[in-house]
Amino acid sequence: MRRDSKNKTLKNFTVDRWSALMDSFRFNPSLQIFEALDKAYGEKHRAYHSREHIEACLRHLDTVRDQANNPDEIELALWFHDAVYKPFSATNEEESADWLADFLSSQNAEPQQSNRIFDMIILTKEHALPESNDEKLMLDIDLSILGTPSEIYDQFEKDVRREYKWVPGFIFKKKRKEILKGFLERKAIYQTPYFFEALVSQAKRNLQRAIEKLA
Repeated sequence: MRRDSKNKTLKNFTVDRWSALMDSFRFNPSLQIFEALDKAYGEKHRAYHSREHIEACLRHLDTVRDQANNPDEIELALWFHDAVYKPFSATNEEESADWLADFLSSQNAEPQQSNRIFDMIILTKEHALPESNDEKLMLDIDLSILGTPSEIYDQFEKDVRREYKWVPGFIFKKKRKEILKGFLERKAIYQTPYFFEALVSQAKRNLQRAIEKLA
């Protein structure tokens, strides 16, 4: 079993899990893609958008797998959704989705299936209102960090700041406050009953506290 840079055992971000997913799609093993993803998520400039983030997302997926129409499609989208991450780029999600699309094309995946997985990644750009049940689960999983216990959420905010360490403090605070207010003022932070019931109250407390710290 592999370990990440913080020396914590990763139970989900493993070649065995990747191989099982490839088998479920009846794709080639594609171990070189796993290695490329592993390298990408291990880039030194990543503090939050790392292997640990994918690990957490996969753990949440396992909790709600029986609620998904196509759980394997969500899982593949999760593996790729932050595959390209450059803090100053406005096209991370598009490039990640394009990488996924190239991979699916190489596996001769069905176009409708490819489009569904591609769209789930694109939705994580603005966390726009999803339409399908699987899109809702995908976005709720990606936003699950907002509803974590306060100490975990506080570390998340520190990690985000580390990823944008070259941004002057006053600019970062202004932009970060706008983003957090946007989530807090949404009609619904989470779209599915499971995540709403489990996380929304804590998410609101975390967001309000983080906004106050940025004042």
